[in-house]
Amino acid sequence: MSEQKISFIKGSQGDIAVHDWGHERPRFLALLVHGYGEHLGRYQYVARMLEAQGARVFGPDHLGHGLSQGERVLIEDYDAVVDDVHCVVEHFKVLHPGIPLVVIGHSMGGMIATRYVQRYGDDVRALVLSGPLIGERTQISDLLGLPKIPDEPLDTATLSRDPAVGVAYQADPLVWHGPFKRPTLHAMQQMLTKINDGPGFGALPTLWIHGDDDRLVLMAQSQTTINLLKGSDFEVMINPGGRHESFNETNKDQILRRIGDFIKRVLG
Repeated sequence: MSEQKISFIKGSQGDIAVHDWGHERPRFLALLVHGYGEHLGRYQYVARMLEAQGARVFGPDHLGHGLSQGERVLIEDYDAVVDDVHCVVEHFKVLHPGIPLVVIGHSMGGMIATRYVQRYGDDVRALVLSGPLIGERTQISDLLGLPKIPDEPLDTATLSRDPAVGVAYQADPLVWHGPFKRPTLHAMQQMLTKINDGPGFGALPTLWIHGDDDRLVLMAQSQTTINLLKGSDFEVMINPGGRHESFNETNKDQILRRIGDFIKRVLG
C-alpha cells in the first residue's frame, strides 16, 4: 500500500490541503469529498479499500476544514469550494491522462459532489453519494430560520452504531466541535436551491447510499432531490438501522464491497 501524502494548493480563499494515497499505475482515480466539520484524514479505511481496487485516491480538506486555511467551518460560497475541488482533480488528471474518475461524496461532501457533477460531469465516470446533504429542505439548513443557532455539541451516537467512531470523533482536534455559522448555513441553502434547479445526472452511473436511521441528514429529505436528479443508471443501497456515517458503520465492509462492485460494473 502507498504511503499517504499531504500537499497544498492555492485555493479560492487560501491554501487547501490535498490528501493523496498514491498509485503509480491506477486503474481509476477516486476523488473523496468529505463532510461538514470533519477532514479527509478520517477516510483512511475507505481510501485503502479503493486503493486495493487499483485506485489513486485523493481529495481536499475543504476551506476552513482540517489542515486547510480559512476560518473554521466558514463557507460563504459553495461554488468556490467546488472550484477548489476541480483544481485538485485537474492536478491528478494531468498526472494520469485518460484514466476514469469516480467521485465519492459524504454528507456535505455529497452536496459538493452533486454540484461538481452538475458543473463538470463530462469528466466523471461514476458518482457515489453517502447520506448526501441535499433536498428541497434539510434539517441542517433549516437552522437558518432560528433566531439563535444552537451551540450544542453533536450527539456522536448519531454518527454510527459503533461507539468507537464517536469517541474518536470527539477526540479529533481537526474536527470542528462548535456551532454552525450563519453564513455557512445561508450558503448551504443557496447551494441546495442551485442543485435542485440544475441539470440531472442523465446517463451518469450513480449509487446512493443512506442509513434509514440517519438522524442528521434525513433520508426522506435527501430523496426529494434524488428523485429530481436521478438518471438512467441509478442504484440505491438503503442500510437498515444505519446511522449517518455509512463508511464508519458496523457493516462498513458490506457497504464498501457494494461500492467496489458498483465501480467494477461501471468500469468493466
